[in-house]
Amino acid sequence: MSSDPTRPSETNIAGDSEERIKRFLATASHDLQSPLRHIAMYAELLLDDLEETLDGEQLQSLRMIMEKAQAAQRLTKALMSLAGGAPQVTPEEVDLQALSENVWGELTDETGVSDATLESEGLPSIRTDAALLGLVLRHLLTNALIYRGEAPPHVTIAAERKGTDWFIRISDNGPGIDTAYRERIFEPFWKLPKAGAVQGAGLGLTTAREFLTALGGNISLEHSDASGSRFIIRLPIA
Repeated sequence: MSSDPTRPSETNIAGDSEERIKRFLATASHDLQSPLRHIAMYAELLLDDLEETLDGEQLQSLRMIMEKAQAAQRLTKALMSLAGGAPQVTPEEVDLQALSENVWGELTDETGVSDATLESEGLPSIRTDAALLGLVLRHLLTNALIYRGEAPPHVTIAAERKGTDWFIRISDNGPGIDTAYRERIFEPFWKLPKAGAVQGAGLGLTTAREFLTALGGNISLEHSDASGSRFIIRLPIA
């Protein structure tokens, strides 16, 4: 049977989606660079001018603003390099326990989900790019908070070393992912159907996978049923 020449092939569709992602990442990252640079610059100026007059809590808040703006600058630069086809990776020793707790704290504050709990004791330090891995964790943990079941969200993060790789498992107690959708969750611009969910670009898991590829690793859905879902991240040790 001959194929219909008027119907786009899966290869063409995938290629078009990849180009759309690259354009999206490049444009968004470029447009964010200037305001982030100014936020970091003005925060630093305020620190220099007001350091002697501010109390400890105010100084900590101002330093946090500067550090978060600088971290966002690094992320947008990484996104731009990823869109350009040459990902910028800066390996360093990353305390996975601290990174997970920081991302979790930011997300629960942003979403206002006060009944969610994180179980992540004793996670190791690994050598990787902190900004990119932090964004991967942010996407996965955001999904765990958004696609929740009736019980308060509970997420477990565990890591183990096997051979030359780290395996990081992120489990939640959500309703699970329908078997009809499990092959689609990493597709660009596709979102898991959920009544009342805030609509977004549908690039969370797609970009997470791209970042992990840049880090020499990958991600997959290891398990999902009515008791929850478990994703597994593989990262090289060195």
